[in-house]
Amino acid sequence: MTRDWNWETGEGLLGMDDPAEVDAALDRNDDKLGAAVIGLALNCPPEVVSPRIIRALELLPGPGRDFPFTATAHLARLDGRLTPELYEALRAEGLGGAADHAIDDTLTFVPFRDLPPWLKRRWVYVTVRETLLRWWLRPLEAIGEAWRALRGRRRT
Repeated sequence: MTRDWNWETGEGLLGMDDPAEVDAALDRNDDKLGAAVIGLALNCPPEVVSPRIIRALELLPGPGRDFPFTATAHLARLDGRLTPELYEALRAEGLGGAADHAIDDTLTFVPFRDLPPWLKRRWVYVTVRETLLRWWLRPLEAIGEAWRALRGRRRT
């Protein structure tokens, strides 16, 4: 494989497939570490990427934590599974933060039977809430359409 990774500009890092290269970037706390971890998630299985995501979460401050969680979301989408360490990182971060999209993607792409209990509870909550919301909005939409039709007749 071609190794067209430019650590200065970040170009090519989404094609990262070398865990040793990411380990070196973790050791030097490289500025482009987030992109490299995402690239590794796009090209390697969860068992290879997971320890590097966990390390990146420990190293990257504030907004930089979005990158490892984006990598986690990609693993959920592409592989349909995560490691126990990644589930724990999602749980530790919780909702309302950098892990929101990764949690949503995990609920969407990982089979229910493979989710840990806390995420199964979240899946049930989200599914019931969305179903109830659809049931609630369906009559409201019909009323709105009828109202618009009635108002449209009055104008002509």
